[in-house]
Amino acid sequence: MVREGCGSCDRVAAQIRPLVAECGAELSLIDVDANPDNAAEYGDRVPVVVIDGEEFACWEVDSDDLVAELRS
Repeated sequence: MVREGCGSCDRVAAQIRPLVAECGAELSLIDVDANPDNAAEYGDRVPVVVIDGEEFACWEVDSDDLVAELRS
């Protein structure tokens, strides 16, 4: 979950994009402001990484933890 113009969102997307690809997963960037339900749920808590419908990380992502989760 990201927001347009969010520097932290851009940073995290750049960080995790190669890790997600390495694990054979798909990265989808969803603008929270495009959907009122997402905007209400996530508000200013972006970026948020969601894996299989479950929140995995907010604001910061540990690369090793992400890879381990994607491989499990």
